[in-house]
Amino acid sequence: MVYIVGAGPGDTELITVKGLKRVESADIIIYAGSLVNPEILKYAKKDCEIHNSAYMNLEEVIDVIKKGHSEGKDIVRLHTGDPSIYGAVREQMDILKENNIPFENIPGVSSFCGAASALQAEYTLPSVSQTVILTRMEGRTAVPEKESIESLSKHNATMIIFLSVGMISELSKKLMEGYSKDTPAAVVYKATWEDEKIVRGTLADIAEKTEKAGIKKTALVIVGNCLGNDYELSKLYDKNFKTEFRG
Repeated sequence: MVYIVGAGPGDTELITVKGLKRVESADIIIYAGSLVNPEILKYAKKDCEIHNSAYMNLEEVIDVIKKGHSEGKDIVRLHTGDPSIYGAVREQMDILKENNIPFENIPGVSSFCGAASALQAEYTLPSVSQTVILTRMEGRTAVPEKESIESLSKHNATMIIFLSVGMISELSKKLMEGYSKDTPAAVVYKATWEDEKIVRGTLADIAEKTEKAGIKKTALVIVGNCLGNDYELSKLYDKNFKTEFRG
């Protein structure tokens, strides 16, 4: 059996219980070495065969899986955060289906959730924003024109931008096509890791502050008034709000 497991954002305790059990019992682990905290591998069996996919192409990853499957071994494909977000996992699943190799997806905690924890923020504040946009700037991977940063910024929703901190000066300019220059912004480097770093500012100065902090990769950019201090209290816990259940 192949298990596609989300390892969480970095803190080794943020892998799910189910995901950890699969890591502990796996015969083979293929992990995204450039992003997954290698400390998680301490939970693997002593005789577990471990591969770092940072040094492998897709064909090599699949070859390891095919060989392991033919030998009746349990295989864990360990991705950072949750594999469904920028995990390049669809292409792997399609190949597994084509080869009749059974697999199971085990979700993980995404880095955007880890960033909210680090910032002590709530992305969906009443009267401020009830929408969260997860996106990225165009780089080596193209972005559909209708999903451009400039277009999405016009919603003024909470926006979390992946894989773009290395272009933060250009990103800030594009964001100010829709947001005002004084909109709160933050950059969270390696959310939940021991060397986590947070930079706070506004769209007017977040690029300069981030560059001064030396952050060029492995960070999320968060933009929106949810990072400010003005909002309405939730109706959920209002004493006059009647509901069968509370959150």
